[in-house]
Order: sequence, then C-alpha cells, then structure tokens
Amino acid sequence: MLKRGGLINNLNYEVVIIGGGPAGLSAGLYTSRARLSSLLIERGLVGGQLVNAEQVENYPGFPEGISGFELGQLLHQQATKYGLETLLAEATSIELKGKQKVVKTTEGEFAAKAVIIASGSERDKLGIPGEEKFTGKGVSYCATCDAPFFKGQPVAVVGGGDAAITEALHLTKFASRVIVIHRRHQLRASRILQEKALAEPKIEFLWNTIVEEIEGGDVVKRLKLRQVITGEKSALDVAGIFISIGFKPNTAYLKGILSLEAAGHITTNEKMETEIAGIFAAGDIRYNSARQAVTAAGDGVTAAIYAEKFIREYD
Repeated sequence: MLKRGGLINNLNYEVVIIGGGPAGLSAGLYTSRARLSSLLIERGLVGGQLVNAEQVENYPGFPEGISGFELGQLLHQQATKYGLETLLAEATSIELKGKQKVVKTTEGEFAAKAVIIASGSERDKLGIPGEEKFTGKGVSYCATCDAPFFKGQPVAVVGGGDAAITEALHLTKFASRVIVIHRRHQLRASRILQEKALAEPKIEFLWNTIVEEIEGGDVVKRLKLRQVITGEKSALDVAGIFISIGFKPNTAYLKGILSLEAAGHITTNEKMETEIAGIFAAGDIRYNSARQAVTAAGDGVTAAIYAEKFIREYD
C-alpha cells in the first residue's frame, strides 16, 4: 500500500526511486535487500503501464500468464518485504546540492545520495478536434479500464502496435464490433498478436486510414476519417474510440536537469548511469529501451547494483 507524505518521517535516504513500474520496483527490491534506506515515489498505481494489461503472457515465471495489475502488486509486495518505503506523490524536479540530490514532490522534498529515475511513459494523444472534449465520454486510452462501458456497442481502436492490438482483443469481450484503424498497410504488433487479431471475427481493419475528428453530442457518436493514399474522406459511427498510438516519456520535470534526446528519453550507458554521477535511469524512460516489462525489470536491477556501488564509494 502506498503511503501519503504525512506518513513519511524520514526525509533523507540513500536511494530515492522515481516510478513504481517494473523498473522502479525491481530497483527497490535490490536496493532494499542491499540494506540501503530506499524510498520509491509513485504518482498512481504501482505497476505503471503494466496494470493496464489484462493478461501478461511473456513475463518469466508465469507460464499461464498473469494480470498486469496482479503482477504489479506482487512486485510491490516483494520489494516492500525488504524494507522499501513507498510514497504516493508526483516528482516535480530534482535539485543538486553538492553531492546530494533533492527530489522535490507534491508531498515534500527528499534527499538522497543516489536517484534512480524510472518514471516510465504515458500514452500519446492524436491531437485532433473532439479528443479532449470527449475524453471520458467515449474517448479512452485504457481498454482494461473502460471496455465494460461499451457492452454490445461498436468501438474503434487507433494504432497497430502490441498495445493497440492487445486493447482490441480485450474489447471483443464486450463490444459488438471492434474496428482497428491504422495509418499503415500492415500491423507493427508481434506476430502472435497479429494472428489472434486476424482470426477474431469481431475485429475489422481499416488500413492506411487516420482519424481527423471525433464528433458527438454528450458522448462520442462518430469519427471523421481520411484514407491517406487516396485522400477519400468518410465517417464511422462508433460509441467509443480507444487511442493507442505510442507513448511519450515522463521527463518534463527533468528538463534543465538532464540532457534529453529529441523525443524526451534519457540517455544512459550500460550501467544505467546518466551524465550526472549518482543519477541513474531505467525502463521505458531510457533511450532505445525495448519497452518490455522484463527488460525494464532488468534495467532496474542494473541501476540498483551500480547505485549501491556508487553509494558505497560516496564518502
């Protein structure tokens, strides 16, 4: 269970970890087992983006698969068993005070010898008319969260990667039709997900197509579409649209602190070290991350091992 700021008495730690996904939780497991005083800061649910996955089939040790929410809870339970403290708050910046790092959050400031940044990413938006207006009224970014609201109704999914096709497959349990809208002529999802989606009778595909506008009254009613090759425009009546076109790293609070690549990711070396000694980065937030739960966990472990080494040599 995450604690709020008022329940955290210690303001000084050896390690502060920002983010409670697989990378942050794995880092916390290793730092706490190394008997380093460790605080993990998470602004939402432990598990990160993982909690949106109805079924995780490719995480080692679970041959029958496991829900993303349950896996996140188990990772948290294991890490806190060894003394990791967790705080429900949002990190707003990091300040350097000599060799010490001060992590500023919505629940106070916490000093540390080392910081592991594992704050992950969030879903990209289409940036089209109607998207913001109808968010929560037919526009969604999480099928696991919102699919039951569309029982027996037609819905659209925008995207062609693993996340989009996973969303589409989940939606078939509730929606009458699931129309996958993809701007390209073929999916980018893994082969096994493609096979499942192409074999699912409820799933239809609109290739080389983009959504230009979302329309409705109180809720979503239709989508305005454009075929990118021919330029032909059309309309599609749906009760909901699930947008899954990619992710952007949660690094806005790090601008001016660390150098970020064009898309906002953090560049590290093989030890997960950033350009600032004692600041590490792990998981989806890293440049060229494989964006898998298991590789994020590995990043977190690597960051924790080298953070411990850094701290042992701190003084």
